[in-house]
Amino acid sequence: MRLLTGASMFTLVPEPSIGLGELRFSDGPTGVRGLRFSGGRVVALFPNATLLASSWSEETAYEVGELLAEEALAQRIHVVLGPTINLHRTPLGGRLFEAYSEDPLLTGVLAAAYVAGMQHHRVGACLKHLVANESETLRNTMNSVVDEATLRELYLLPFEIATEASDPWTMMAAYNDVNGVPATEQDHVVNEVVKGEWGYSGLVMSDWFATKSAAAAANGGLDLVMPGPFGPWGDALVAAVASGEVDEAVVDEHVRRLLVLAERVGVLGPERDYPSDVPGPDSAVRRLQLTRLAAAGMTVLTNHDAVLPLDPDQSVALIGRHAVETSTMGGGSAQVNAPHHVSVAEGLTAVLGDRVTVTDGVEVRSKPVAARPTFVTDPLTGEPGVGFTLFAPDGSVLEERHSRTGSTLVGFDDDVDGVVHTVRVRARLVEGGRLALGVIGVGRWTLTAGGRSVDLTLRLAGTGMGEEILDPPRATEEFDVEAGDLVEATMSVGADGGHHSSTGATGLLGAVGLIAGRAPRDPDLVIRDAAAAAAGADVAVVVVGLTDEQETEAVDKSTLRLPGRQDDLVAAVASVAARTVVVVNAATPVLMPWLDAVDAVLWAGLPGQEGGHAVAAALLGSIEPSGRLVTTFPAADAASPAWSVVPVDGDLRYDEGTFIGYRGHHARRAPAPVFWFGHGLGYSSWHYAEPRATVDADAVSVSVAVTNTGTRASREVVQVYFEPSDPTQPIRLVGWTAVRAEPDETTDVAVACDRRMWRRWDVASGSWHLLPDEGRLVVARGLGDVRWSIPLAPER
Repeated sequence: MRLLTGASMFTLVPEPSIGLGELRFSDGPTGVRGLRFSGGRVVALFPNATLLASSWSEETAYEVGELLAEEALAQRIHVVLGPTINLHRTPLGGRLFEAYSEDPLLTGVLAAAYVAGMQHHRVGACLKHLVANESETLRNTMNSVVDEATLRELYLLPFEIATEASDPWTMMAAYNDVNGVPATEQDHVVNEVVKGEWGYSGLVMSDWFATKSAAAAANGGLDLVMPGPFGPWGDALVAAVASGEVDEAVVDEHVRRLLVLAERVGVLGPERDYPSDVPGPDSAVRRLQLTRLAAAGMTVLTNHDAVLPLDPDQSVALIGRHAVETSTMGGGSAQVNAPHHVSVAEGLTAVLGDRVTVTDGVEVRSKPVAARPTFVTDPLTGEPGVGFTLFAPDGSVLEERHSRTGSTLVGFDDDVDGVVHTVRVRARLVEGGRLALGVIGVGRWTLTAGGRSVDLTLRLAGTGMGEEILDPPRATEEFDVEAGDLVEATMSVGADGGHHSSTGATGLLGAVGLIAGRAPRDPDLVIRDAAAAAAGADVAVVVVGLTDEQETEAVDKSTLRLPGRQDDLVAAVASVAARTVVVVNAATPVLMPWLDAVDAVLWAGLPGQEGGHAVAAALLGSIEPSGRLVTTFPAADAASPAWSVVPVDGDLRYDEGTFIGYRGHHARRAPAPVFWFGHGLGYSSWHYAEPRATVDADAVSVSVAVTNTGTRASREVVQVYFEPSDPTQPIRLVGWTAVRAEPDETTDVAVACDRRMWRRWDVASGSWHLLPDEGRLVVARGLGDVRWSIPLAPER
């Protein structure tokens, strides 16, 4: 039983008597953070999943899996908790940035390649979150109501594809219920489908703190409870076996799967070798890799009069808060401690020098963020960042900490020897003036700076499990200070009774930190300054986007509108600029009311630690932004086939069935989108000759000659969709092939279509049936740019 619950937050119990070492897990969708949720070692920050997926490239996904395996082995990590392969059911989903796509085939194929690349190096991948976990609102208690056909044809399909192709060594059961049964107790999904029908050989673990029972979870196919050392199994599961509620053979099977995992990753038996020559996160080779991966996935949404790529001899007015504070990653468990975050301002200035002027934009956040390392230094070490001192009840020092990120976690995955009574946070300011200073974390605080002290009491809002970690309370006051002034904040633990953890963990304080930044300016003045800068340049580049307030674990969006007055900023710049280019620094769809007024739009995702260099490379064309959208961009709020993320009486009903995203838009179950799934212009134009389809019982393929009719070498993604004649069945992607060609070069392209996309689940018989080859094949660059339609007729 000890083996079946974690030993700590991210490790498992070793058993030397059988040669079983310590299995070590790490979060990892955008970087291998390591054994600590916060304050761990510096690691590489990768582009986010939707940006990587926008390459529509199995080779890219495989390479990312290999690189993440390198990052894992450098820390002796054996399992990386990714990829996330839930679908983009509604664009409001807060965690969509971490998942590949709205399409099950694209998601499954890319996940299979990622898994293969990672496990080639004997590092286990983890498909998550099983299953129907497409939104975050009330995720720990909500019940996803999904009919069996939709579950099989859509939400389980990426798991099935990746399992069949790459045999992932672990999967993670989700927080939510599915059709009234917790995901951690899903006998139907886990035992009958995954382990039974698919013959899955790996291990199924719980999401962290997700397991709600002993016997029901063990009998339902869950193999491992995380984290530990405390949890609902242990003595309770021993008692369930003793009473006959759980057969001992069930426990044996869970242990067997755990030992198989340990053997696969080299922790059972002779110790494996670990490489000593892994490139560092700040090494030249890693920085070039991450720049290339990010830039190649960026997507040209519009490009009137070929304003992109930019002429390097032009003067550029670079504008926007996201230009100077570029969003490089989403929030929650996907966050890592990166060596740096290159802003668009830094990246573009590095190439164009004084031909670029930089103007800050309007406020984009409703909540202040922890002090950035460029703004403060630790008075104890002199290094960029903040210093923390943890005191015992008798006033003795338990621990001194330094954090580059301005915050730390107390009582979650640290090893404080003793009871924390008081936390002191200190930093020295790099600049002076009118600043917004404040604190993060539950408790009663005293904040002192510039000869003035204020008292602040912060409490949990009750928004859900893990709130003190993922969305801790924060507060600020404005101070007049000078550069070099010391800021000090002291918090008394439990002073207001607010330290009862939302997870039930004893001694969990959660996140504590210091806030330091410039006080907000009048947005009208900000927009006036931006327009003046734009009017004096050859081209204005406005960087807008979302932040980790919208794109984060545990919280969903309520609108697709850009936060703050960013729309007003773009409109004002476009009204005076000679040319206006908008860079959208967001992982998921946003509304663009200014679209017709600007000359080009580049979707840049969350581009990782080298984000600014990648955006510069894409804007200037040194790397073609050849991405294709992996999710549909609705034209307005509520204008998508599935929208609401708020459960009603605990239930979130998937009533749209299999008609999510482009499928529902094409069937006119929602208005036409502004940009279709699969859309992307790159920096060239293409001619498609008449295609030819080959259809037989076992295979379908489409052949087409494509010609690069532009003036630059470019990459094209030829997409094939199947539209069944049956109106109850949606159109669906069935295959794609990417090619590169020089100007005026013609290339013959063959697209092998996946016959699984002809399947439908027959609820009456409980089995798969194939749709007839009736309807049409659509050859397209996204369904907004259909090039050919190939009728399919039944054989006579």
